[in-house]
Amino acid sequence: MNMVQAINDALDIKMAEDKEVVVFGEDVGVEGGVFRVTENLQKKYGSDRCFDTPLAESGIIGAAVGMCAAGLRPVVEMQFSGFLYPAFNQIVSHAARFHNRSRGRYKMPMVIRMPYGGGINALEHHSESMEAFYGHTPGLKVLIPSTPYDAKGLLTTAIESDDTIIFMEPKRIYRAIKQEVPEEKISIPIGKSKVLNEGSDVTVIAYGALIREVQKAIVLAKQAGISVELIDLRTIYPLDKESIAKSVKKTGRIITVAEGPKSFGVGAEISALMNEHAFLHLEAPPKRVQGFDTIVPLPMGEHFYMISPEKIFYEIERTVKF
Repeated sequence: MNMVQAINDALDIKMAEDKEVVVFGEDVGVEGGVFRVTENLQKKYGSDRCFDTPLAESGIIGAAVGMCAAGLRPVVEMQFSGFLYPAFNQIVSHAARFHNRSRGRYKMPMVIRMPYGGGINALEHHSESMEAFYGHTPGLKVLIPSTPYDAKGLLTTAIESDDTIIFMEPKRIYRAIKQEVPEEKISIPIGKSKVLNEGSDVTVIAYGALIREVQKAIVLAKQAGISVELIDLRTIYPLDKESIAKSVKKTGRIITVAEGPKSFGVGAEISALMNEHAFLHLEAPPKRVQGFDTIVPLPMGEHFYMISPEKIFYEIERTVKF
């Protein structure tokens, strides 16, 4: 399966298994979503359980909050991550707080799915990587898969969770790779990272579409005699700080690679955590390879913003030689 097929499969399995799971958003019903991730779900489960909404993101999330309170498990699709901002109040003021506000009486088992990230020559509000917004918000969990297998397993777990989950899908690799994915139900625990490449000289942390760019950089590093340990974060919040610290204590160096703006981002949080948990093992300052502190450029200039394997390798070499 590719990632689109894997996500569709997870939705299909959970809708068949649990009649309280409903899927809705802009164009997700008849058309199957702008990227066809929800294709055929309305035909299979009817327009009561998979349906289109008006272009009203605040209303979409507000309705999902009410559904959760009534005992449903809504899976909401935002057409692009940059379209979520009109619903920010509903997410931060209500979805993330309702369980606490009601002293546990009401749960918010909601999944907010959205394609994110650059690299497809899109327009404004289509290419952001603002996962730090949501990771910084108490009451939310943030998941980002990098493979079809992880997309299916993480989404299944997210739908079964009683928490509000921000599920960010790297659209640049929606159809870029295929992988063996079981047709039966699979689950991946929230909050657990995965070591994709064992190494001894430097730990590189990445997630989403940038995993593939780091893997290309590792080939360059190997040619230069540098051994890189690559960790796929998978969960932005809660962070798997124990696994990261274990790796950094082994390698003595850490680089975080992420597409979002550098300031106040995921890399900054990981760097701070490693200063707290592995400071005496560090042989070089923690390094962040991230996007610029600016809006993602329109198509003609987007390639200046994107992070290349060569840029990642450059920082790997600098860090190892520090």
